[in-house]
Amino acid sequence: MPEMRFHVRWPDGRREACYSPSLVIKDYFAPGETYPLDDFVAKARTALTIASERVREKYGFACSSALDQLQRIEAAARAQAPDGRVTVEAFEP
Repeated sequence: MPEMRFHVRWPDGRREACYSPSLVIKDYFAPGETYPLDDFVAKARTALTIASERVREKYGFACSSALDQLQRIEAAARAQAPDGRVTVEAFEP
């Protein structure tokens, strides 16, 4: 499966490279775009769940790395101002 990283900047200015085991992330985010915090988390949840299920379909088990990444995103979001915005800075194959 083609995996990728998507680089984000949180509302507090912190940057993070996030992992996805699938290119499905490109269906939900665009480099250079900024998303309201809740919208970013919801889209990340949907995309990473789909990515994990694609791994399950191919290999017979969910992708724990995708689910771990989702947990990190959700934890980081809880530490941000609720009206914050997240910028997707880049995709990296």
